[in-house]
Amino acid sequence: MAIDTILLAVGPMDAVRADELAETVLEIAGPLESTVVIGHAFTEDEYEEFREDLGFDARVDDVDPDEVATKRPPVGDLAETFEAEGVDYEIRGELGEVSTKVVDMAIDVDADRMVVGGRRRSPAEKAVLGSVSQEIILQAPCPVTYFRDLDVME
Repeated sequence: MAIDTILLAVGPMDAVRADELAETVLEIAGPLESTVVIGHAFTEDEYEEFREDLGFDARVDDVDPDEVATKRPPVGDLAETFEAEGVDYEIRGELGEVSTKVVDMAIDVDADRMVVGGRRRSPAEKAVLGSVSQEIILQAPCPVTYFRDLDVME
């Protein structure tokens, strides 16, 4: 099975590990000349909370999710890294329930592989708070590489 498209799904907590995520993706994308899709899904509440910081006047109904994703950390840093390494990439944003939108994005771009980050949580925390990464892994239409960073806390 060829790996033509890799979806790197990121969120704001991934800013602290952007270099490690990029390195993980480059291990695959570089030798295989894959295209990387940097995907960032966000909720309406998240958008409204950070809208002014991002320089947007538009309310959530009038926003281009791809444009918002471009301005959210760590997307810009990842794009710069892939550009410097000569890896083809594109940026995709989705607005809605994060795990569902990331899976939808993987389907839309016909991803052959996904890379997602996560953090250490106890089973009780997962039961009470849920786990976006776990939902993505369980619903993914392709193999998933899970990058766990024990230092990332929410």
